[in-house]
Amino acid sequence: MKTLPLLFCALALGACSSKPPEPQAKPAQVATPWDAMKADEQRAKDVQKVVDKQAEEQRKQIDAQDH
Repeated sequence: MKTLPLLFCALALGACSSKPPEPQAKPAQVATPWDAMKADEQRAKDVQKVVDKQAEEQRKQIDAQDH
């Protein structure tokens, strides 16, 4: 029973060391709620470009068949 208070004292002294804590690595970029929304918007724009390109190619094929 006498060793228990000595153990607590040793742990308390060990926790109070003068060595500063090591800095934690910061993330390269902090994600914001808008990052995902902007990524979705860019994906939608890219899909729209593909759809527009395919529609233009289809129009050209139809025009070529008519002439």
